[in-house]
Amino acid sequence: MRERKLPSVLFVCLGNICRSPLAQAALETRAAHQGLALTVDSAGTGNWHIGRPPDERALAEALRHGIDISHYRARQIEQADFSRFTHIFALDRQNLADIRSVAPQNAAAQIAMLMDLVAGHEGRDVIDPYFGDASGFSETWQQVSLAADALLSRIDASNRQRG
Repeated sequence: MRERKLPSVLFVCLGNICRSPLAQAALETRAAHQGLALTVDSAGTGNWHIGRPPDERALAEALRHGIDISHYRARQIEQADFSRFTHIFALDRQNLADIRSVAPQNAAAQIAMLMDLVAGHEGRDVIDPYFGDASGFSETWQQVSLAADALLSRIDASNRQRG
């Protein structure tokens, strides 16, 4: 019997301090509640926040949902990510273009927009709350949570088909 390989997911935004850490937290938490052992990480296309924790407003939004992401640290997407992960999700169109521009020809990861997972939200960017107030982080949380639920539904359906 062939061993089932669970998806491994990388979320990518610009600086890896707002949107992608919230997406990582949403998926990790939901997967844990369902008893799924997924590899989930986040990264940025830019390098200016490497090593820093998430934005304080992202930390606060995650804590509002009972999730501590203070141990997360920003990093930049790297070549190994294209073979390490089965799926790389961009949080907006510009980051999608940037990811594709650095992806190796033989990239194993499927690269897509995160909101394409959510019916009726295809092609939409996850809003970037960085230049706004805390309410933007709440909206971002809602978007990445919808996407996490949609992704887990797809994983579950795929596992049932294989089982």
